[in-house]
Amino acid sequence: MSLKRDLIRGAIAGGAATWVMDLITTGVLEGQSREVTEREERARPNGKPAIENAVDTLEAKASIRLDEQQRNLVTQCIHYGLGAVPGAAYAVLRRRVPLLGAAGGMLFGAALWAVNDEFLNTRLGFAGPYDAYPMETHLRGLIGHTSLGAATDTFIDALGG
Repeated sequence: MSLKRDLIRGAIAGGAATWVMDLITTGVLEGQSREVTEREERARPNGKPAIENAVDTLEAKASIRLDEQQRNLVTQCIHYGLGAVPGAAYAVLRRRVPLLGAAGGMLFGAALWAVNDEFLNTRLGFAGPYDAYPMETHLRGLIGHTSLGAATDTFIDALGG
């Protein structure tokens, strides 16, 4: 396998897996109690999800103002990019670092959850402190990201990886 082919397959797989993750996490979110949802909403900085706070930061740092259509496009690009870029890296590394590919990509997904959702989002101010969120929020993230990892692995294989 060439590096370029692995990168392309992984990026496509990671983007598609982001869509799968969204379906799963939306289903879990719809099944949780209103009380849990309200606590989660109260924990969010500026009352916004992490990705929207990231876009706010991007606007401020770049000294730009996005209109609603541009903002929606940038939000989606960042969201899917957060699946595609790690997916590309995963495709390159999964055969070279055996532990990374363990459990059919689920370990990779769990690592993404731990680094992105549980550490970086809070550290960068995109999300509130860990303990401000109900446990259901953390579990939904873990479920979503392990699903993302498994789907990324499956899609890479389906693409000939």
